[in-house]
Amino acid sequence: MRFFSEADVRSLLPMRQAIALVRRAFEALAQGTAVNQPRRRLVLPGGPVLHSMAAGDGEFFGTKIYSTHPRHGAHFLFVLYRTEDARPLALFEANYLGQIRTGAASGLATDLLALPEARTVGIIGSGFQARSQLEAILAVRPIREARVWSRSPSRAQAWAAECSRDFGIPVEATDSAAAAVRGAEIVVTATSAKDPVLEVGWVMDGAHINAMGSNQASRRELPSDLIRRAGLVVVDSLEQARIECGDLLLGLDDWSPVAELADVVSGRRARGSPDQITLFESQGLAIEDVVSAGYVFRQALSAGAGREWPFLYS
Repeated sequence: MRFFSEADVRSLLPMRQAIALVRRAFEALAQGTAVNQPRRRLVLPGGPVLHSMAAGDGEFFGTKIYSTHPRHGAHFLFVLYRTEDARPLALFEANYLGQIRTGAASGLATDLLALPEARTVGIIGSGFQARSQLEAILAVRPIREARVWSRSPSRAQAWAAECSRDFGIPVEATDSAAAAVRGAEIVVTATSAKDPVLEVGWVMDGAHINAMGSNQASRRELPSDLIRRAGLVVVDSLEQARIECGDLLLGLDDWSPVAELADVVSGRRARGSPDQITLFESQGLAIEDVVSAGYVFRQALSAGAGREWPFLYS
């Protein structure tokens, strides 16, 4: 059995490859050849929470287990198994694994739903997920400009400078959320907000929105009138969204128009007119972890990465 550090995952899982892997995962969900189990949470007195989610796809299956504490942060692990004989193959430090596969899912949704000529991105939030969101969008659209706003101006300024340097496009830290969003053809919300972080009037016709912070039933990033204005609302999993997507649980009375990303990948659902606003609500699925970890494991076998744990399995 192998152990993979965060550094191993970073070196072996490039964003473009992750987007391709996630696309194949949703194709498998559409075909019924992959299985995904929604996240479950064990909430303990005092604030600690244990989260678990599992999935399987062809060669591999696995489970992500992570703990969070309001004062002490989060700790992520992923265990990969071989389908053929149920043998455990690897244990991953999974902070970066989760970050890149979440970005990859938004990159896939952007590729499928955003206007082909989209050139401008507006981002709310400069925390853990924001960088991979921008990186994934850059992989599928020829972005010329990005703007970011967060509650910490100094953090937003530092984030903008870092991304400008690393991605080679101008990234501006704005003095308001409205300034970041107005005129943006692609909008990203990557926050831990409990209340909406933007207003419907800021979002231009034809914009595509990637929202990933609303993964608890009481947490929302988007106002109800914006969700109702969207011509197409897409989730990664209806089953999981009905448990924890606060944006939709608090903002929708009728879920019948909501599509799954697998439906869009398969061509069963698609954007309508160029003026239509599209919305992708990302909860994060275990199947994304499985295909990403499986790829890292295969790459490691040829590259000699990952440390053996002989006292577990040889």
